[in-house]
Amino acid sequence: MMRCPWALSELSSSYHDHEWGVPVHDDKILFEFLILEGAQAGLNWETILKKRAAYRDAYMKFEPAQIAKFDSVQVENLLRNPGIIRNRRKIESAIKNANVFLKIQAEFGSFDEYIWDFVDRKPIQNRFLGLSEIPAETDLSRQISKDLKQRGMSFVGPTIMYAFMQAVGMVNDHLVECYRFLEVSQME
Repeated sequence: MMRCPWALSELSSSYHDHEWGVPVHDDKILFEFLILEGAQAGLNWETILKKRAAYRDAYMKFEPAQIAKFDSVQVENLLRNPGIIRNRRKIESAIKNANVFLKIQAEFGSFDEYIWDFVDRKPIQNRFLGLSEIPAETDLSRQISKDLKQRGMSFVGPTIMYAFMQAVGMVNDHLVECYRFLEVSQME
């Protein structure tokens, strides 16, 4: 069974086999990936996967309405939490992004409606043969990044947004030889 070559550990293999590239239309999960991808900036994804359970606890199971209300006391508590990435800018960004996320939900009815409109509600199906072919960012991830930044989000640069698009299945970047490529390509 061939997997994408980045899925080397038990943790990353499980993530690859069950989540990566699968289209997500649940706002809570979309918000989780926004926070986790932002936290990952400058780090590797394996680090974030190891801390994912702690993030769920620290960030109220990724309920944006609760996170939007975090105050300076909660920020200080998060900065002392060894289970998450203790970076003030990333923590404050998560709170700010929760507020913007709620505004987007109010404007579009859901974040799902907003974000999936960028791909006409249908995943982009790439056909890459090797990891070196997969871009770090695209024109579309730059467009999404620009729009989110204009709305007030941070830690949503084009590279972070492309990783987000991969994670939530807006783009299928499983390599063609990967056993998940065909399975994921049939999902919407």
